[in-house]
Amino acid sequence: MRHSFRRTRRVYWKGAVKGLLVVVLGCALGACSSEPAGRRVPYWVEGTTPAQVARRMNTAVPAGATDVRAARQKGFQDDGLLLAFTLPRGDTEAFVRELRPDSPLGHRARPLASAGDGEPAAPFAHLGLPEPEALADVTEGPVCTPCRGELNSLTIAVHPLDAQHSRVYLRGVD
Repeated sequence: MRHSFRRTRRVYWKGAVKGLLVVVLGCALGACSSEPAGRRVPYWVEGTTPAQVARRMNTAVPAGATDVRAARQKGFQDDGLLLAFTLPRGDTEAFVRELRPDSPLGHRARPLASAGDGEPAAPFAHLGLPEPEALADVTEGPVCTPCRGELNSLTIAVHPLDAQHSRVYLRGVD
């Protein structure tokens, strides 16, 4: 009888451990996610506005900005944020100063050699724009890492479009 009791208890614990393992693995694989059923991560959040993205980046779209584009890519842990717009050159310089980057931005005369090696985690191509890494004559760098609030990092790239205008690219992770 004693032998049978041990076997029953052992079978009970094995079952409990297996059940717990199924719950933990299910949660780890997304069964406990708040995402809609069948939705694969990452995905682009439809209806995202430039104002929403700018707010998440702790900034604002300048009043003189044109061709403003934004997107948010929902990730498993972090979200990718994209914001791009065109500004007159003088306004671009003022915008960069207001961001107060952690260190001076660097200038790159040529496209990055690795620009065609792979797709960025949150590509500007989603907005119909070339990737800043594939462009020549770009001023770029980190704005903050870490940033305040839920924003983990923010980078900027500025590319002159013509003698009077530049396109500002902001990429954030929150």
